[in-house]
Amino acid sequence: MAKRDYYDILGVSKQSSQDEIKKAYRKVALKFHPDRNPDNQAAEDKFKEAAEAYDALGNEEKRSKYDQFGHSAFGAGAGGGGGAGFGGNMNDIFDMFGDIFGGGQSSGGFGGFGGGGGRARQVKGSNLRIKVKLTLEEIAEGVEKKIKIRRAKVADGVTFKTCSTCNGAGQVQQVTNTILGQMRTAATCNSCNGAGKSVDEKPNGVGNDGLERKEEVVSVKIPAGVQDGMQLRVGGKGNDALGGVPGDLIVLIEEIEHDNLTRDGENLHYELNLSFPEATLGTSVEIPTVNGTVKITIDNGTQPGKILRLKNKGLPSIQGYGRGDQLIHINVWVPKTLSSEEKKTIEALKDSDNFLPNPGKSDKGFFDRVKEMFS
Repeated sequence: MAKRDYYDILGVSKQSSQDEIKKAYRKVALKFHPDRNPDNQAAEDKFKEAAEAYDALGNEEKRSKYDQFGHSAFGAGAGGGGGAGFGGNMNDIFDMFGDIFGGGQSSGGFGGFGGGGGRARQVKGSNLRIKVKLTLEEIAEGVEKKIKIRRAKVADGVTFKTCSTCNGAGQVQQVTNTILGQMRTAATCNSCNGAGKSVDEKPNGVGNDGLERKEEVVSVKIPAGVQDGMQLRVGGKGNDALGGVPGDLIVLIEEIEHDNLTRDGENLHYELNLSFPEATLGTSVEIPTVNGTVKITIDNGTQPGKILRLKNKGLPSIQGYGRGDQLIHINVWVPKTLSSEEKKTIEALKDSDNFLPNPGKSDKGFFDRVKEMFS
């Protein structure tokens, strides 16, 4: 099922201010909050959906990426793991946006899931980051990559017990004496790092955290049209956490420079060098594209600087809005040295009226060609 537009989820427009987006999220989140809708899966899904939308739109940098690339900016094509780098875990939502509801988990009420402040926070493992190099050909079509990673996983045979320090709450209460009286605060338990559990039994050779590093092959579906520097997220393929949920695998896209083509967004550029006779008499040449070679005809009298356009031979939009073009820039090669016979031939042509510059209205100048290239 296709993801809904984040602006539609919150009921705001692209022109809305950050303050308006924050207010809209609070309204939607309170409407579908689990405390107000107990045992209502549909409401819980809408609550998570609103949190995911606010995670993207409530941050200026993420919002800019979303406006430009849509859901694909956050790895929608990588499989698993929600948009904008958001995991969708209930405790994560309250940790990230507790201030929206008027308090953190320790405040109770709408600050914590289920209305309780003593519930153990679900710990999430650390993320893994890898870099994937892609050719223009792979970017043009999209590709599925099998990637070998080493991730920390809970070892076989490890069992857990309730943390004796926090009694499974994941938090410990601290009391501070002030001039106004005693102030009670909650802090993450240092013994279990908030998991509420600790290792009970473990096999020989496994550390006290109960984790061991294992190799695993992960399949990453990379959508067509990705750009250099873009990050995709594969949910749950990071490191395990003791008594918690795994982190994510962050895939950084690196574009391999092409031998012949230069990328400009969704358009591609190719420099075609013609000899003077070829430009004068016309010829046919094979042009490399990301989908193989194509043969084109060069008309006689083709001028240097002319730009030819191969429609839809560029790269696809990552949002699915069509495809770019390939622009062919004509360069006429002028030899730097001539033999005596070649020099006599050129000198004989020099005085011919037909070889005197005589551009017509149809012969575009430099600025016209630049304007045409970006039109």
